[in-house]
Amino acid sequence: MSGELTEELSRLENEKRTGVLFLGDGAFQLTDGAITSADCLRTSGLARLVLEAGVATAEDWRRAEAGEADRLLARPRLETLALLSVFDAAYFLLAAESVPEFRPAPPHWLAAICRIAPHALVQECVRRGDPEATPWPARLVDRAPVVPVRRGRRRVVLTGGQAEVLAAADARRSVSGIGDHLGRTTYGCLVAVRELTAAGLIEPPTAVVPAEPPATPVAAGPPRRRRARPSAPVPAPDRWKPDADLLVRLRAALEDA
Repeated sequence: MSGELTEELSRLENEKRTGVLFLGDGAFQLTDGAITSADCLRTSGLARLVLEAGVATAEDWRRAEAGEADRLLARPRLETLALLSVFDAAYFLLAAESVPEFRPAPPHWLAAICRIAPHALVQECVRRGDPEATPWPARLVDRAPVVPVRRGRRRVVLTGGQAEVLAAADARRSVSGIGDHLGRTTYGCLVAVRELTAAGLIEPPTAVVPAEPPATPVAAGPPRRRRARPSAPVPAPDRWKPDADLLVRLRAALEDA
């Protein structure tokens, strides 16, 4: 985990800054020092999660990004998906070696429902870890195809999530590709691929070509999607602070998403 990045997030939190922190292939958006949105090119992104879950239509999402977010913000499941999206992107961004760059910007429209203290985000990513003993470290999520074993010799009882990931493994898609195909978090798919590999149903990854670093910083706002400030600001709640019960439920959702 990048110490420089965690220090910068801590500084921005203490100074209650509002804007975008760019790094590598993604960005964090902050409001008063709290993280309200995060995007990474290696993860599915909130829009994909929302559409796959049936929380909103493509038109609903377009309107929200154009500044008409009130109707979408009123849907309870959006908050859970927004949290999942931030934790998913953060798991990969916090390991980035690139130098973070902060730029002031207006508050993100998701600040009304999603505010995560940076130290809580870092703690969760540390808890997840990235065991190098596994043949599928986080750095391979977008670099290696997931290849199913053609002839399994033993029967394995799979969870619904594992079965979906295995069915989507076509020897071409990476872990990130599977996540985007299914509309699930990349981290959840990575955990499933690790488990399926241990069960002998997925081949360990073979030779990998190193990914090229981005030639230019990520454009303002989340990668691949354009976001705009709402025309009428929505009152934001107090900064999100996880309690023990919520963390238990969130972690269960994180592992399954």
